[in-house]
Amino acid sequence: MSKIEIRTVDVVQYIQPLREGGSMPAIVKADDDFLYVLKFRGAGQGKKALVGEFIGGELARAIGLKVPELVFMNLDDSFSKTEPDEEIQDLLAFSVGLNLGLHFLSSAITYDPLVSKVDSEIASKIVLLDSVMSNIDRTTKNTNLLNWKNELWVIDNGASFYFHHNWETWRNHLTRTFPMIKDHVLIKQANHLSEAAETIKTALTDSKIAEIVAAIPDDWLEDETEEMSPTEMRTAYTEYLAAKLAMIDSLVKEAKDAR
Repeated sequence: MSKIEIRTVDVVQYIQPLREGGSMPAIVKADDDFLYVLKFRGAGQGKKALVGEFIGGELARAIGLKVPELVFMNLDDSFSKTEPDEEIQDLLAFSVGLNLGLHFLSSAITYDPLVSKVDSEIASKIVLLDSVMSNIDRTTKNTNLLNWKNELWVIDNGASFYFHHNWETWRNHLTRTFPMIKDHVLIKQANHLSEAAETIKTALTDSKIAEIVAAIPDDWLEDETEEMSPTEMRTAYTEYLAAKLAMIDSLVKEAKDAR
């Protein structure tokens, strides 16, 4: 199995919080002199959101969608000690260790369905992938898409794989479709769903999925409150994706009916 290469960088400067996000990510500078949007392990949904963000982003990249580079980001305890805002101070303190960063797309604007046009094939791939990974958060209220340099970029996949918030019942989700796809911001533009299904099935091979899941840091999967081990969780993510890809025709029909 080939290995996915994800760079690891150190945070050297906290620049500003992005308060429009519920988990309050931040723009930071890393030791490679680039700016990133840092997603914190100490935020509300914790490390599970980082796992969803990582798997979702790399799956999107694998099927040819535009996704900012994802990096692992080390955060040390010095930042919380110099931060005057108590809320941010706590977030920084709880997030010491390995976090996730997305390359900052300077001057990108949020996708607005009333203003921006989107290619139907791209819309179809995004809709169907979100159905595969049960992403509940790409709606008109919160599109989690950016327009940058006249292209559509996929960001914020942290609300995917919501089955992992209750590991005891995760197997119940293996045969379910995704009715919430009716609320997807791109559902009306997605009129190439059958073609998107073929692209997704071709790109997301067993080995590609295994490669992505294997790259999740062990640290993000370790949880003293859970009986499952990191190895068992990796197996669960892999099985879940395999099950969804096996029923992709049902997901296509559900999305077409929702349109």
